[in-house]
Amino acid sequence: NRSRQSGLSLVEVMIGMLLGVFLVGGVLQVFASSRQTYRVHEATSRMQEGGRMALEVISRDIRMADFWGCASDSINVVNNLDSSGAGYVDFKTGGVGGTEGASGAPDTLVLRGGVNSGLGVQPPYGPQASAVVHVPSGNGLEQGDIIFISDCSSADIFQISNTNADGSGQLVHNTGSTTEPGNYNVNNPGCPGGGNAHCLSKVYGADASVFATREINYSIAMGSEGQPALFRNGLEFLDGIENFQILYGVDTDPVGTAGSGIANFYVSADQVADMEQVISIRFAIVTRSYDDNLTGGLAQNYNIFGTNIAAPDSRLRQVYTSTVAVRNRL
Repeated sequence: NRSRQSGLSLVEVMIGMLLGVFLVGGVLQVFASSRQTYRVHEATSRMQEGGRMALEVISRDIRMADFWGCASDSINVVNNLDSSGAGYVDFKTGGVGGTEGASGAPDTLVLRGGVNSGLGVQPPYGPQASAVVHVPSGNGLEQGDIIFISDCSSADIFQISNTNADGSGQLVHNTGSTTEPGNYNVNNPGCPGGGNAHCLSKVYGADASVFATREINYSIAMGSEGQPALFRNGLEFLDGIENFQILYGVDTDPVGTAGSGIANFYVSADQVADMEQVISIRFAIVTRSYDDNLTGGLAQNYNIFGTNIAAPDSRLRQVYTSTVAVRNRL
C-alpha cells in the first residue's frame, strides 16, 4: 500500500525535534547541576581537610608551649645567647606571644619552649665557668643547635659551638663567631664579675636534663599557588587558609587561690597586659575554596568570635575554632 510508504509528515518531524530539544535540555541541566554539586563537595572536602590539619597541629604546639623542663617557668630561665647576633631569640619574653591584626587582618602567634626527651647530665659537673656540659654520646645534637639545661629550680639556654657534640657527648658553649647568634652573656648570675661570658648560672648535676629549644611562628600570607596560606616559621604549611584570629585566656587569680588555672576572660593580643598570665588560647581558622562561583550568586556570611563577616566573593568559606590550654602553665 503506497500510503504506508509515505514516511513522516513535516509536522511529525517538527514535533519530534521539539521533543528532542526538551530531552537534551533536561540532560544538560542535570549535567550542569551534577557538575556544580561535585565542585561544591570537592571544595568542602578540601576545606575540611585543611581545617582539621590546622586545628590538630596548632593545638599540639599550644599545649607544648612554655616547656622548660623541671624548671617549668621561663622566669627561672637564663638566656645565654648573644643578643646582638643574627637569629637571636628572646626566650625570656615567655612561651606565648603574638600580634593583633589591624581591622580584622589575620593575627600572628608565637610559641616557644623545649622539645624532645631530655638527656641526662653526666659527670664531671661544673665548675660554673666551664664551657662544657657532659651528656651521653649518640645524642643527635649538632653544632649550632640551641638547647637548654634544666633542673627543678632553674635553666640555662645556650648554643652548641663544637662540631662533635653527637659523638663525644660534650656540649661546648664557647663565645665567638663559630655559630649564630652565638653565646655571650656577661650578666649571667654565675659569671664571676662578668669575666666568663660563656658560663652557666649554676653547676648542674645528675638531676638536670638537656632539651632542644624551638620558636614557632604562625602567620597568614599569600602562598605559592596564589591562594592565602598558613605559614609556620616562614614556610608555607597549609594553603587555602584565609584568616587566623586569636583570643588569649588570661588568669588574673594569684597562684594557689580558688579559681587559679581558669581563664577569667579572653581578649586579643593588644589587650593582654602580661602574656605570662595567659593559660589558654582560643583561635579560629577560616578556610577558603580555591574556586569561585560556588555559592549560587548568594553572598555568604560567616561569624568569627561574635563578629559577622560578609564574604567579598562567591567562594565557599568555613570557620573552625578551638580552645586549647597551655598545659605547662596549669
